[in-house]
Amino acid sequence: MSTTSVLVAYGTKNGSTAGIAEMIVSALRADGLTAEARPAADVPSIEGYDAVVLGGALYAGRWNRDARTFARRHADALRNRPVWLFSSGPLDDSADRREIRPVAQVAKLSDRLGAVEHVTFGGRLTEDAKGFMAKAMVRGGKGGDFRNPGRIADWSHTIAKHLGTVVPSTTD
Repeated sequence: MSTTSVLVAYGTKNGSTAGIAEMIVSALRADGLTAEARPAADVPSIEGYDAVVLGGALYAGRWNRDARTFARRHADALRNRPVWLFSSGPLDDSADRREIRPVAQVAKLSDRLGAVEHVTFGGRLTEDAKGFMAKAMVRGGKGGDFRNPGRIADWSHTIAKHLGTVVPSTTD
């Protein structure tokens, strides 16, 4: 029996979403899956992957362009395999305190692709951020790292369970 192969594709501007993708890959691998994270813009085909996790950073209520383009370009193939979507962006702990519904454009993509689930994680914005608005936000005290590795790993384990892998027990 072959190991399930999962692509974790992402669209990011300042690296926060790429970091979340790497956390997802780490958790999926711990559950026995073959997984790799790749920038969405660098994925020419999803052939060879049994499932896809697609993430995009949120900027002013819009999902990262590379994530949107990936979803549209691979829509037919994505509809034929399990797909999970995630957004990153809130620069506070709101994503940990309550469910944040996907922005309208992501909700439409989710429906179009038949996604299993969408989740929003906190984002990260640091002093090395690109762009005038991002730099201004950091100077204004809105920066920080609001990603929650435990929550990201828990969500990743639900993906592994859905795909039929055995999640290792943490108790003896």
